[in-house]
Amino acid sequence: MPAPKDLDPDAGPLALFGYELRRHREASGLSQEQLARRVRFSNSLIGQIERADRRPSRTFIERCEEVFGLQGDLLQHWPDLTREASPRWFRTWLEIEGEADAIRSWEPLLLPGLLQTEDYARAVISGKPGATPDQVEEALTVRMARQKLFQRSNPPMYWAVIDEGVLRRPIGGPAVMRHQLEHLLEVLESPRVSLQVVPFDLGATTGLSGAFAIAQLRGAPDTVYLESAGTGQVTDRPEEVHATNLRYEAIRGDAHPQRTSTDMIREMVRVWTS
Repeated sequence: MPAPKDLDPDAGPLALFGYELRRHREASGLSQEQLARRVRFSNSLIGQIERADRRPSRTFIERCEEVFGLQGDLLQHWPDLTREASPRWFRTWLEIEGEADAIRSWEPLLLPGLLQTEDYARAVISGKPGATPDQVEEALTVRMARQKLFQRSNPPMYWAVIDEGVLRRPIGGPAVMRHQLEHLLEVLESPRVSLQVVPFDLGATTGLSGAFAIAQLRGAPDTVYLESAGTGQVTDRPEEVHATNLRYEAIRGDAHPQRTSTDMIREMVRVWTS
């Protein structure tokens, strides 16, 4: 077994969690072997986590909390751990999104992640082939944590455009859709959030090639996030940003104004209620 190594808790989320796990284990007078038996995970896994060589699952953290008699001391690290589990390119976007002064987005298939309810998001994430329950919950934690940007003292302006088909696609079933659209109406009461719907009968639009978002940060060039087939790209290359801005304006030009879009959402709430 590798010898314990000193961890710098400032080195990152994994190192901080490993440091805290070891601290609580030793304070409880437990060896790694004893903790392993109590949480029903392997001794080698505990060693790897304490050395910051392995990321823990939520189930592991919850069992450790129970053994140590804690009330969230370890579980509070879960959002940071799951964020680190995101693809490196998406972590870049998370940082940009969290500091943006304004965000514009286009979604042809789903509601934007920043506007999703937990049940809607879980249904979307669960559709990924081979996703385990722990992976679903990890991704869900990251998605819900993103929405905290609206709780900032200076939240960003957020302009979203979606296709009408998004309102009609039964993600998670009627009850989930009804709750999701009711949540959407509540969010739209904020003067800093706008949503417009591109009518379904418009047919082909320039936006059918994929979702994207544009982030504006004060004193920095715009950055775009381009999504395609479940993966994405983050770039501030001027030509990419310019082209994406043109696409956004073309799509928005085809969309209903917000008042009409809001009326459509209210009507779809009635549809999903019946």
